[in-house]
Amino acid sequence: MAQTTPNHTQVVSGWAAHDSSGKITPFFFKRRENGANDVTIKVLYCGICHTDLHYARNDWGITMYPVVPGHEITGIITKVGNNVKKFNVGDKVGVGCLAASCLECEFCKDSQENYCDKIQFTYNGIFWDGSITYGGYSTMLVADQRYVVRVPENLPMDRAAPLLCAGITVFSPMKENKMLESPGKKLGIVGLGGLGHVAVKLGKAFGLHVAVISTSASKEIEARQLLGADDFILSTDPKQMQAGRRSLDFILDTVSAHHSLGQTLELLKVNGTLVIVGAPDRPIELPSFPLIFGKRVVKGSMTGGMRETQEMMDLCGKYNISCDIEVITPDRINEAFDRVSKNDVRYRFVIDIAGKSSRL
Repeated sequence: MAQTTPNHTQVVSGWAAHDSSGKITPFFFKRRENGANDVTIKVLYCGICHTDLHYARNDWGITMYPVVPGHEITGIITKVGNNVKKFNVGDKVGVGCLAASCLECEFCKDSQENYCDKIQFTYNGIFWDGSITYGGYSTMLVADQRYVVRVPENLPMDRAAPLLCAGITVFSPMKENKMLESPGKKLGIVGLGGLGHVAVKLGKAFGLHVAVISTSASKEIEARQLLGADDFILSTDPKQMQAGRRSLDFILDTVSAHHSLGQTLELLKVNGTLVIVGAPDRPIELPSFPLIFGKRVVKGSMTGGMRETQEMMDLCGKYNISCDIEVITPDRINEAFDRVSKNDVRYRFVIDIAGKSSRL
């Protein structure tokens, strides 16, 4: 396994974690030359996902240091390879979680690259040439055109960045479970953070009755007044949980902290489905009785394929959906990490990589 190859000649400045302390510091490294199927992207903005913290701190035991996080990337194309037909220099584009896949399996052929057994991620992955992938906490990125999407002209690049992970992560299970074509159905969203707030916006855009489920009573005002949620259920209040029993058709669980699904499952109607999109570092508690007595389904979902990601971006452009963010400079990444770990952000930190040179 090599961090670079002889083809990695472009020196890039970025920000990396070097050990399990998770502290992010400036870091210079090399990226590959732009290949025939590649585009080179000047990175303007990169969102901070909770996954970035997990990798920086090696919470999952799989981090390859040094790690340059970042998979919510927006920028401008500065160079295109000879085989690139759908992008041009100057295009506004985004890169999410995926950097490479086998291109040959049933999932790749169906544009479900995210479920390819050989999927490699935008950072902490192994690219086709054997090099370690480095993410969007950097000034420039070289990406295969197949893993790049176009950003709609009407979306601000900073507020569009988290859609590349948070947006597609909630859009994909909503689409698969036909919630986007079922106006009037009742959608429950557990957690009102980076993923949850986008799910509320998508649900309302497609005519769903949206209920936010949270452990924080303080979230009710923002859920209802700022995001337009129809209902709010305080999950620590037994009376509210009982009142909401068997009321929801579908639940998205976006929480990345350890928790039990037992009481949440009781909110589902018979035959209801709960999809887990958060990634706690410890196993979730899953009691069997709420499943058995309600014929309910619990399943997971991970990001989305490239065709679906472009569809999500286009729909967000159509309905003018973007993320509520707090923009920071790179020197505040460690502060942002600490605040993310305390759920102290409304709702996503986005790093202004390009600084004053960016006005998009």
